[in-house]
Amino acid sequence: MKSIKVEEAIGTILCHDITQIIPGKFKGRAFKKGHIITAEDVKVLLSIGKEHIFVWEPKEGTLHENEAAIRLKDLTAGEGLVFSEIKEGKIDFIAERDGLLKVDKEVLLKLNSLDEIILATLHNNMPVKKGQKVAGTRVVPLVIDEEKIIMAEKLVQESVVKVVPINPKKVGIVTTGSEVYNNRIKDAFGPVIIKKVEEFNCEVLGQSIINDDVNIITKAIKEWIDKGAELVICTGGMSVDPDDMTPTAIKNTGANLVSYGSPVLPGAMFLLAYDKDTAILGLPGCVMYSKRTVFDLVLPRVLAGEKLNKQDIAELGHGGLCMDCHNCIFPNCGFGK
Repeated sequence: MKSIKVEEAIGTILCHDITQIIPGKFKGRAFKKGHIITAEDVKVLLSIGKEHIFVWEPKEGTLHENEAAIRLKDLTAGEGLVFSEIKEGKIDFIAERDGLLKVDKEVLLKLNSLDEIILATLHNNMPVKKGQKVAGTRVVPLVIDEEKIIMAEKLVQESVVKVVPINPKKVGIVTTGSEVYNNRIKDAFGPVIIKKVEEFNCEVLGQSIINDDVNIITKAIKEWIDKGAELVICTGGMSVDPDDMTPTAIKNTGANLVSYGSPVLPGAMFLLAYDKDTAILGLPGCVMYSKRTVFDLVLPRVLAGEKLNKQDIAELGHGGLCMDCHNCIFPNCGFGK
């Protein structure tokens, strides 16, 4: 940077904050670092005693923090994002819509290993709301060697951060259990499922309450698919007891079984299968009474159009222990992260 007369500074970039004091009225920042000096600013600067200021002196092969931050933003940001103004070389990434945050964790690590470059994000696969800050990028020094940014540009082939839409689906519910079917107890599972899927604006086509008969369960699942269900949720009969038939019934539909069991507590007896593109979820009893379970981790991703595989389910184990906090703040917690 270099010191120049204020009258000669028009169009240059200020290298430091400038404080203004008006006795009894105001004390604070009049100009922030990174501000581009205009003709109107000259009179103000002189009035607060600044005849000379330090401005950035461009040199070939170096970038001012603002220019570098813009290039990093353009490089790493994908769909579903809007951005804050640059402040001290930092740009915030903000969700343009409700959706699911997707972060390429491997590329993020490589990018942050380059030194002097920062990209900070919320956790991958986190449901976010429109207007929520989800990431931020900046460079550490006021001026950075352009080669660092070029290295980043060679490293990143696709967006690192994006917010994908969560698309409502038509849902069919299959509830099993002789105790519910014979009206010995009131069904408590259906209302829980309906509330959770309606939070994502899904349409519930209906609920079949049937006995613990493997053939009847299989038939009910197929009927919902035939009626246009894009997601079938099965409740009841998911344990390893001899009379729990739901996992067998799901397999008998001909659907491709991805996983029976998940490294999530609550939610160990979770089942995921696919009939072509239609997901079939077998939910364990914990979903009925626990505030947050494996269902809350999987549902947004299914609605976002992901076709989860066995590794996706296995990876849920890191962060898969819910602390069942008295004041639940999910998804702003460690569960599923």
